[in-house]
Amino acid sequence: EGISPPKRILFPPEKICMVWQQRQRAGAGLFNVGNTCFLNSVLQCLTYTPPLANYLLSREHSQACHQQGFCMMCIMEAHVNKVLHSPVSAILPLAVLKVFRRIGEHFQPGREEDAHDFLCCTVNAMQRACLSASNDLDLSSQSTTIVYQIFGGFLRSRVTCFSCEAISDSYEAFLDVPLDIKAASSLTAALEEFVTPEHLDGDNCFKCDKCKKNVAASKRFTVHRAPKILTVCLKRFDCFTGGKISKVVEYPEYLDLRPYMSQADGAPLQYSLYAVLVHSGVSCHGGHYFCYTKASNGLWYEMDDESVELRCIDTALRQQAYLLFYAR
Repeated sequence: EGISPPKRILFPPEKICMVWQQRQRAGAGLFNVGNTCFLNSVLQCLTYTPPLANYLLSREHSQACHQQGFCMMCIMEAHVNKVLHSPVSAILPLAVLKVFRRIGEHFQPGREEDAHDFLCCTVNAMQRACLSASNDLDLSSQSTTIVYQIFGGFLRSRVTCFSCEAISDSYEAFLDVPLDIKAASSLTAALEEFVTPEHLDGDNCFKCDKCKKNVAASKRFTVHRAPKILTVCLKRFDCFTGGKISKVVEYPEYLDLRPYMSQADGAPLQYSLYAVLVHSGVSCHGGHYFCYTKASNGLWYEMDDESVELRCIDTALRQQAYLLFYAR
């Protein structure tokens, strides 16, 4: 399909289980130790990611891990087991707080950080932990870790020359899809905009290999290989002004990704929402993060630091979402 096959498979795909292996009510809340709501809400969304939780609850990773020192998979395994097996209503996520600066060296204790940034750094640290024993792997093989098989997909960028109609495809791995919401009032409208072809012309024209000159062309992104877990970031923050887009962007409980795929005709590709991370506040420099997650018992809970309260799906669907988590 345009992407070279892996030379090695690091984790057998058939061992990834998308449905909860054990059913229970929501686990413990997480104490805030001073501006750590971003960390708490991201950890809760990851804890209720079924294929990741199933693997971490099996303790398979730590039993086979030979890594010296910092291993994010071992830390997440300890954290998820503690949260889901805790007899108390809230715990301190001490294992994660201890390695906070190892997850991202730019993170400052006591400072409110961006939840999306923390999520990316945490997933990347988990990926590095899965690759620690494997050197010099090609990119396709690197995407066969359990982390990439759960969260990773591939985008295709297709440029079509207007002069000779030559097609140039390139592929890139992704762990989440950041969507512009300036003009969109719904997730599906933002996805539609994401796959709408962009006109390359003037200063921004394309050097065609066939025409051997700079030409006008169109460029279109599509999802080429769909992830098992689709993470969407609604781009609410302006990096330059620190301002926030506070409007409502509607998102469905069930999403068909098929219309946004390279192969757009075919059976529906259904995803189901299981976590919503929310930012309340007027700018990226302040405010508060909390989340809604669907526990293994099929019920929704609002998780706001140490508080874990039962909520209905309608409440979870009416939030000013910043990150959305869908499972295939």
